[in-house]
Amino acid sequence: MATRSSLSVDPRAETTGQRLPMGALLALATAVFITSLTETLPAGLLPAMRADLTVSESAMGQSVTVYAIGTALTAIPLTAATARWRRKPLLLTAMAGFALANTVTAVSTFYPLTMMARFVAGVAAGLAWAMLPGYARRMAPVHLQGRAIAIAMAGIPIALSLGVPAGTFLGEALSWQAAFLVMTLLTVVLLAWITATVPDHPGQRPESRTPTLRTLSVPGVAPVLLVTLIFVLAHTILYTYIATFLDRVGLGDSTGLVLLVFGVTCLLSIWIVGAHIHRRLRVLTIASALLIAVAAAVLAVRADSPALVYAAVVLWGLGWGGAPTLLQTAVGDAGGESADAAQAMLVTLWNAAMAGGAAAGGLLFNLLGPRSFPWSALVLLMPALVVVITARAHGFPTRRAAVATDRRSTPPTGNTPISTRASDR
Repeated sequence: MATRSSLSVDPRAETTGQRLPMGALLALATAVFITSLTETLPAGLLPAMRADLTVSESAMGQSVTVYAIGTALTAIPLTAATARWRRKPLLLTAMAGFALANTVTAVSTFYPLTMMARFVAGVAAGLAWAMLPGYARRMAPVHLQGRAIAIAMAGIPIALSLGVPAGTFLGEALSWQAAFLVMTLLTVVLLAWITATVPDHPGQRPESRTPTLRTLSVPGVAPVLLVTLIFVLAHTILYTYIATFLDRVGLGDSTGLVLLVFGVTCLLSIWIVGAHIHRRLRVLTIASALLIAVAAAVLAVRADSPALVYAAVVLWGLGWGGAPTLLQTAVGDAGGESADAAQAMLVTLWNAAMAGGAAAGGLLFNLLGPRSFPWSALVLLMPALVVVITARAHGFPTRRAAVATDRRSTPPTGNTPISTRASDR
């Protein structure tokens, strides 16, 4: 470890800065919001898009799938190819790709061109999502890195709980093209915001990088990635078909309210995780898995009670909202100098699990019906919980707080990397 890591922290932030750069972090959160909303926006606009592009609704639905495929296929190779790029120009390039892709989507009247634009948007998402958690970490002193990631990743639940309904309303009030053009406008504003407030950081030097596949051998990386795959798969099976499930249990008219409750509790979860992740990453991750498992169990056995359904959704949101921050922080800690590669692998698995969860949910619906969704999530979460509990030395270590505290007591020198890996202690 002779060179500065890609996750090194500005010495001035470590020794003198005790506050987070909120303007810059909120810019990253807006980038996450735009990328998350761009992925799911077609879900609320499918009928109008299908009619204008003269394709079936199922074919139009693949505009979400092709986005995820673009992200999953390119996150790892693009992260490796751009590892030496300075972070700010790379982020600006990725967001400019979103502006272009959403503009093409809005004006296209040709289905293959629309799908190509959606794929490009997915590629830009893979590049952005792989770098954003590490970027947020580098803006903060070590003891606030978890909180910085929580702020940056808050755009995900906001997009799910507020962005999609707002985009759907805009599409119905004006047109689906207007919804995508608004996304372009927001991205243009964001580009100016990033230029004005987000600090730049260097990329990785070649001698400090670990080959992507070799990153799996870094202690702790594989357990975190496995937990990520299972977590997202379980969540996606349930979330993708929640409207179908609620309709089957007699709450179909309350889907919007249920999703709003889920989104609000996700935001509360992000706040809790951000406040305590530095010292309690392991405990919070175990609690996250338990909360989602209990929620799935309640939905599986007592979905006939509206009060218990809402209680389960509250538990689900509390468990899920902070999960992206927990998993991205854990893989960043475990990866150390290979954190960017580890984040790219996490993004790839995340999107693969989303695609797999949607497909698995469809099979479950055809074979066993909607009531099988919470049971499936519950079964999947059990091995994830076991992995989190057993990965005590690496991945979800018990001594992360002590490591970070020790690191803060010694200000870094010009050539000393900052790492929060337990194995480096």
